[in-house]
Amino acid sequence: MKLPSPYLKMRVLGAIDIAEGKTSIQRIKNVAGLTFIDEDANPRKFTWRTIQTWLYRYKNHGITGVTNQSRKDKGKPRKISPEELLEAINNAKPHFRNEFNSMQIYRFCIEKGLLRKEQLAQTTFYRFIREYELLKNDESANNKMRLAFAMQYVNQLWQADTMFGPYVKDGAAHKQTKLIAFIDDASRVVCHGEFFFEENVDTLIKALKSAFYKRGIPEQLYVDNGSIYSSQEITLICARIGCILRHTPIRDGSAKGKIERFFRRVRDQFLSRNLDLSTLALLNRQFICWLEDEYNATPHSALGMKPIDRFGLDLGRIRFLPPSQANDELFFAEETRTVKKDNTFSFRNRRYETPVDLREKQIQIRYERSTCSRIVIYYKGQRLGEAKPLDLTANGLLKRNNHHKQTQEEKL
Repeated sequence: MKLPSPYLKMRVLGAIDIAEGKTSIQRIKNVAGLTFIDEDANPRKFTWRTIQTWLYRYKNHGITGVTNQSRKDKGKPRKISPEELLEAINNAKPHFRNEFNSMQIYRFCIEKGLLRKEQLAQTTFYRFIREYELLKNDESANNKMRLAFAMQYVNQLWQADTMFGPYVKDGAAHKQTKLIAFIDDASRVVCHGEFFFEENVDTLIKALKSAFYKRGIPEQLYVDNGSIYSSQEITLICARIGCILRHTPIRDGSAKGKIERFFRRVRDQFLSRNLDLSTLALLNRQFICWLEDEYNATPHSALGMKPIDRFGLDLGRIRFLPPSQANDELFFAEETRTVKKDNTFSFRNRRYETPVDLREKQIQIRYERSTCSRIVIYYKGQRLGEAKPLDLTANGLLKRNNHHKQTQEEKL
């Protein structure tokens, strides 16, 4: 349900003056029992405390006090994950020579911009430190008993992670790259790896899409607790495709040992070469050649055979995702909209028409993240087709032609 408009708020406040009750609170509580109809013909009721807040703001600030305003911190995350906090702490530790305490670490992170007060309060910082033992010596993590394991079949489990790569020219400056890679647990085949300038949800989705199309769909995807790997978009994509998304324990990077060992080979065998770092495309081209011609095609010590050959033994079990327009929609972003009485809805300051009659229905729209060139309508999990931009002129001509045709039929 969308936020009430200022017009609706003023109607509610206007009802206070004619409501029964000797005191202001009594009249507000009586208004809270009434039902108001908003601009979309939806019945709305509000608590007396909400109405009291609107009245207070109106008396102190006028009409601007009841106008819906966007958050001042819009676009900035208000929460921080334990992984992001640990990264800030690790960046702060080298600046302390001897012993340090939690307060010193927190103050340093705030002063240097590693953390923001509105993002993480001091009490929350202490709670995270205690709960996840972020300042505890790493010896206990290293001494944790581990059992070597491997999946029985390919695509039962993939491990994924991000590694910082070399600096590559980007326009006039040089920017550090990030390598996002996926490795199959049973065969050690690297399903896909790609360098990006940014590590965000968009780049992760692009890499994930390439990996699924190349090597099929894994039963499980094992990742850390980083913000992009815990995002709602990745969780939704895995749910659509039928892949279980699993996360490692906090501060336990060794849990993804296979992908970490692969990253070590990338540093030792690939990044140590005399690479052409003039463009990101050239770096990825060189990496793919090394990945497919050398790493995947070289016998692995733990397998006694080439990873690509081991992967091929289970081809009959692999569930591939053939490239198609319908499968591309599995990676689209999704939002919910309510269709208006004229069978249109708004999206990013434009109006669209639904392919079928969905008036006053709540629908899900899937759209391509980068361009929004395609908007697909889903209703109760069923795909109903693509939405088209509203063309008022074309609709007017269609209505006129239908009326003219009806008139001619009546004359006959």
